[in-house]
Amino acid sequence: MSTIDELSDLPKYTIKAVASQTGIRPVTLRAWERRHEILTPHRSENQYRLYSDRDIAILRWLKNRVDNGISISNAAAEFRAMVNQQLWPEAIPSLPERRTGGQAHSPNWYASQLTTALMQHDEQTSATLLREAHALFDLMTVFMDILVPSLVEIGEAWYTGRIRVTTEHFASAFLRGKLLSLLQAYPIRRNAPYILLGCAPMEQHELGPLMIAVLLRSAGYRVEFLGPDLPIDDLVDYATYERPSMIVLSATSASSALEMKTMQQKLRKMRQAPLFGYGGRAFDLDPSLTRQVPGIYLGNTLEKATRKIKELLNQPEKRPA
Repeated sequence: MSTIDELSDLPKYTIKAVASQTGIRPVTLRAWERRHEILTPHRSENQYRLYSDRDIAILRWLKNRVDNGISISNAAAEFRAMVNQQLWPEAIPSLPERRTGGQAHSPNWYASQLTTALMQHDEQTSATLLREAHALFDLMTVFMDILVPSLVEIGEAWYTGRIRVTTEHFASAFLRGKLLSLLQAYPIRRNAPYILLGCAPMEQHELGPLMIAVLLRSAGYRVEFLGPDLPIDDLVDYATYERPSMIVLSATSASSALEMKTMQQKLRKMRQAPLFGYGGRAFDLDPSLTRQVPGIYLGNTLEKATRKIKELLNQPEKRPA
């Protein structure tokens, strides 16, 4: 199967022909072009729009995403993000029945194949698998059902001595690079709720919060990812003049989690205190930590955390005093 960038960009199809091949009405197609800057079709001498095979493939891919419940704005942003990091999706050859066809692989299959490729330090195959997964599934599915299981398996393989620490570092660095590229490719909406997101003091495991950052930015939030090992006093000082709507931190160890005990108290000294939420493996392993760390526990999965953040930011009257 060809990727979309391999198709011809020679303009030759009228908007009527494109509508017939994609199932997108001309009025909808014009609205997508105008509002979301998806395509810039060539204009013939008589000013008719002309589209290429690549344009048609882009539109089929977008329609597939919309038919699977993704808004056109998020689908367009997702496509631009993939292109910006050279992860062009595969072309869909006909109107989208692809995900229900017998040849489509499951997320579990992609998780297993990605784990193997990363353990073999096979960057090219890993990138291909991610590109295919992005073409088939929404971001939450890619993260929850492919990346997270792969990371867990690689972590366990390192812990039990089946792989070297160099292999674990390669996998983490590779996925971190892809996630950062994806995050930076989404537009920054200055008027959207502003979230500072990163890791608790002494915490180095940043892929979980980075995935949440990508999910929130793809949903239209203004997210600033600050990375690992954030000192509490420095973060509070930064928040004093940046004035975020919310701060979210992650911890995988009890020692890192307990470093956040003073966060809520320090934030309440601000004139307009932001919400403070947290999560991570430390709280999954020891739920009693949620009683020791003031703030809002966001849940034990990416999906729960993302949904909780959205609920909190849509209900400002529930902020702590």
